[in-house]
Amino acid sequence: MALYVIERQFAEQLELDSETVKQVNGANADAGVQWLFSFLSADKKKTYCLYEAPDVEAIREAARRAHLPADVVVEVTELRPEAFA
Repeated sequence: MALYVIERQFAEQLELDSETVKQVNGANADAGVQWLFSFLSADKKKTYCLYEAPDVEAIREAARRAHLPADVVVEVTELRPEAFA
């Protein structure tokens, strides 16, 4: 599957709990995508999330189902420093 980085902007500071994560994971499963990990900005108003998905539309569908923004979605390729050693 392809990798995607999703930038999400929130009006308020983001506070996650286990129930919210369960809902997001359920929406992702329904759309056929997998959340790998995220980075949270220092002000807690923006996230950068790495996902595996078949295509960008699956990412957008998962975001709609989870009621989350998906302001920017970019397909990426993983590069690691050790690959160039």
